[in-house]
Amino acid sequence: MTDKLTLVLGGTGKTGRRVAARLQERGIAVRIGARSTSPSFDWTDEATWAAALENVDRVYVCFQPDLASPGAVDTMRRFSALAVHAGIKRLVLLSGRGEDEAEAAERALQASGADWTIIRASWFFENFSEGFLADGIVGGSVYLPTDAVTEPFISCDDIADVAVAALLDDGHVGKVYSLTGPRLMTFADAVAEIAAAANRRISYQSVPVDDFAAQLKGDGVPDDYVALIRYLFTSVLDGRNSHLTSDVEHVLGRRPRDFADYARETAATDVWSLAA
Repeated sequence: MTDKLTLVLGGTGKTGRRVAARLQERGIAVRIGARSTSPSFDWTDEATWAAALENVDRVYVCFQPDLASPGAVDTMRRFSALAVHAGIKRLVLLSGRGEDEAEAAERALQASGADWTIIRASWFFENFSEGFLADGIVGGSVYLPTDAVTEPFISCDDIADVAVAALLDDGHVGKVYSLTGPRLMTFADAVAEIAAAANRRISYQSVPVDDFAAQLKGDGVPDDYVALIRYLFTSVLDGRNSHLTSDVEHVLGRRPRDFADYARETAATDVWSLAA
């Protein structure tokens, strides 16, 4: 390692803050890249990129809102080129499994000339406690436009551990990892496990995607985000990701964390209690 910084984009988010904490525990100097930091970093404001990249040699790249979003490929191409021009040696990109559009953004980063690692992750456990599903869990009712399709949910802690390995270990250069948890579950299964761990009644109901999208719009959710959610639930959650991989074990030498452990430990924090 050098005396340069490691930039963690999305460093205040679910995976980014875990990556940053692990690097700092190892004595690695970290710069958090977010709108709220100084220097700030904003994917929609290219004028913020250069300052964030100054004196940096490695970057954890977490794109917002999603690599499948319109314009993401061109944004990734421009950012990667600027990063290499600024002297960045390694780019570790968080991507999604089964997203054709995201793979186009991956290729834009891979063509930059930097050493790269791609991490394609399943749906996060933490979407139920730190993301858009948390309010439904607390309220006791979860409504989603998916029913029997299974997903190998994964812990953000496992993602962060893999990302740190890729940032620090040359053996992961040029690798594409597909990260899954240890078992397949439906969203209803996940909600039921959370209910059991929290000792609460939490219902799950599958709803038509058009009704779900209309509710989001009625709640004031921007149209581009509604379109992204529609895409994820109609295209990505069509069964294409209903299989497990051994990549977490391959990189970390251990099995991925199980959802039941996450549910039990998270319930103990009272984040899902009615008083939370």
